[in-house]
Amino acid sequence: MSSPIPVTILSGFLGAGKTTLLRHLLKAEHGLKIAVIENEFSDAGIDTQLLGDEPVQVMTLANGCVCCTIHTDLTKALYLLLERLDSGEIAFDRLVIECTGLADPAPVAQTFFIDEDLRKRYILDGILTLVDAAHAEIHLTQAIAQAQVGFADRLLLSKTDLVDAAHVQALSERLTRINRRAPIRVVEHGKIDLAELLDIRGFNLNADLGAGFSLRPVGKASTADRISSLVLRTDKPLDIDKLSEFMNQLLEEHGKQLLRYKGVLNIAGESRRLVFQGVLKLYGFDWDTEWAPDEARESVIVFIADELPEEKIRAGFEAALL
Repeated sequence: MSSPIPVTILSGFLGAGKTTLLRHLLKAEHGLKIAVIENEFSDAGIDTQLLGDEPVQVMTLANGCVCCTIHTDLTKALYLLLERLDSGEIAFDRLVIECTGLADPAPVAQTFFIDEDLRKRYILDGILTLVDAAHAEIHLTQAIAQAQVGFADRLLLSKTDLVDAAHVQALSERLTRINRRAPIRVVEHGKIDLAELLDIRGFNLNADLGAGFSLRPVGKASTADRISSLVLRTDKPLDIDKLSEFMNQLLEEHGKQLLRYKGVLNIAGESRRLVFQGVLKLYGFDWDTEWAPDEARESVIVFIADELPEEKIRAGFEAALL
């Protein structure tokens, strides 16, 4: 069985330049065979004159990349691509899914956790969110735009040439308050180094909390965004039973609010790190590498949530300390 196909979800604000970025991704001389699903499905009746009757249209570009426009369920499109791949009709080794500007990336991400057969064939690599620097303040008044920032493994700033450096700095600080895990990168007219977009491994169970992960305190903003981050750290070992009880209760009561969370933990009586991470109510955990003999054993957890229940999380975490 060949290794699973890495999947990148591209979300972002309306007009932030997702299509321009995709065009760059598809036309760049990278030698990769990328399939792109443009996720245009909606509940509204779509003009069949315009689109034809095909709910899924697949087209191979000159450089071997594959474009797939869907007006149906995402799962169907994913299976259709696999059928055509297995029959030799098309060839691709990576998949990018473009979400519409108002789309919540959560259901798209969850597809790759829930469907057992799809999990064997695809692996979620990362969620990228494109942020329009010139209009971010207007966009961020919407909860969905904040959620797109909160879910991201990487934040891509576009249109920075239209604003001054102080504006970019203030926006970067605000984005960091919302999402402490995601590095911020600048996209210039759709162009960015492909290494910033692919092989992010944002959903891997490993001890890397994210290359841009910010542990420094971030001041409170005057605008209280609904979505924010909380980082907890301790050098005391954790009781695994109490920790498990705390996480189960947290997910039961607030699972729908917890957009992303990840922890690298020092468990009492255990020589290896425990790594866990999740999206909403779906999470996984695994034992990682052993702590080095001379290494300071420190547990770090980051939560990114909608109306983050900070006091409850702090109290539960405190109770799990030995």
